[in-house]
Amino acid sequence: MSTNVPIVDLAPSFSGDDGAARAVARAIDEAYRRLGFMYVVGHGVPEAEIQAAFAASRAFHALPDEAKRAVAMNEWHRGYMGYATSRIVTSRVAKATRPNMSESFMVMHEVAADDPAYLAGKPLQGPNLWPAESPGFREAILAYVRDLQGLARHLTGLFELALGLEAGRLAPMFARPTTFLRLLHYPPLPESAPEDEFGATPHTDYGFVTLLAQDEIGGLQVQLDGKRWVPAPPVANSFVVNIADMCERLSNGRWRSTRHRVINRAGRDRYSIPFFYDMDMEAEVAPLPECIDENATAAWDPVFYGEYLMARLDANYVYRGGAGGEARAD
Repeated sequence: MSTNVPIVDLAPSFSGDDGAARAVARAIDEAYRRLGFMYVVGHGVPEAEIQAAFAASRAFHALPDEAKRAVAMNEWHRGYMGYATSRIVTSRVAKATRPNMSESFMVMHEVAADDPAYLAGKPLQGPNLWPAESPGFREAILAYVRDLQGLARHLTGLFELALGLEAGRLAPMFARPTTFLRLLHYPPLPESAPEDEFGATPHTDYGFVTLLAQDEIGGLQVQLDGKRWVPAPPVANSFVVNIADMCERLSNGRWRSTRHRVINRAGRDRYSIPFFYDMDMEAEVAPLPECIDENATAAWDPVFYGEYLMARLDANYVYRGGAGGEARAD
């Protein structure tokens, strides 16, 4: 299927050849300067593992409501998020008048029971939840997360090359990365749905980079030139990879945190699995000096990623007392 989004083959960057890695990095830089999204192929994540994650997601979402509510979202942002219980009121793309027409299950980075951050009650440093009624769910998801985290680290190294940074320049920010794996289910929107009803309201992602696996249904759209919405259809054996708000800041706007949305009018259920790879909650994020042109200035003041993130989670989700469900559709 044709697409307006660039497709970058990562395979040469795994060869150990510096010239090949730099060529891939240049392709990444071109894609992000132009659009902020790309597909990647040749990424090394086994297709069987991706399909196992989708199978686990479908099996979970097929459970009775009572079983899903048994693992309802906990205070550490892990677990089941019910249908139409989030509304992206912090979106800088569009005013969210209705909740997102989706349900999801969230898994974050593993935190041990004796972890000092957990014992200190720091935000998002707590246990994952696992559905008892889904045999093999935990194993399939954790295997997938391990491979996605490895791919995200590899991409971070390519980002350093693309931005002209020394190897390892970003590593201190990711000594303790914040990660989210979200198993999303988008029931089809009815033909009578109003124009301002979305599976996911137009928005940008909050953190560093997002790797998205999507099924064959489609529905993802990206905004070009701040105006036109174009499809980002499924591409076999690929991930859609977009940068997010913190990466935009680090690059001083060289790479945009691109606007995207989901509209499922296919008449069938849609499933997607975004993996969000973000920096340490306590990392301070500011435009990198290497990304500030000689005659330019920093476009953003420094911000702590955790503070930025929590302000948005607190505003957007019902379980945190936010406005997520106030505009629930009938």
